[in-house]
Amino acid sequence: MKKVVLIGSGGSGKSTLARQLGTALKINVYHLDALFWKPNWVGVPKDEQRKVQNELVSKEEWIIDGNYGGTMDLRLNAADTIIFLDIHRTICIFRAFKRILQYRNKTRPDMGEGCEERFDLEFFKWIWNYPKTKRPEILKRLEQLSKDKQVIILKSPKEVQNFFKKV
Repeated sequence: MKKVVLIGSGGSGKSTLARQLGTALKINVYHLDALFWKPNWVGVPKDEQRKVQNELVSKEEWIIDGNYGGTMDLRLNAADTIIFLDIHRTICIFRAFKRILQYRNKTRPDMGEGCEERFDLEFFKWIWNYPKTKRPEILKRLEQLSKDKQVIILKSPKEVQNFFKKV
């Protein structure tokens, strides 16, 4: 595990697991949200996202957390390990609400500077619809990649915990 991608719904625990793995494996962690959101929730253009990610994946080792479907193939193709946090949407929704309370009017450690935590109905809809809109395509893509890469699908917080204990 030298080039690790973490993907999954919002609230699935990607950033937390990325930080834990980074510490355990002594590998730099890159949170895409921190790189691609400028102050006041201004998004970075796609061409800049591609440029940044091409630079990241050319490094010798890394852990990258985040979805960004339009550029996901860059990371998936460069990774040796792909971890998909396939956590039930009710847990993800609960965690997203909890995160709002925990970081209210503050910027999370894994978020771009100046992006204070807030309630965003569209984000909650995205989490709720993730199993129908995003998950099937991700599973199909991971099945194709599983011959060449280590693909790990974790379906519960307990599975995530057990996985991390083995690292």
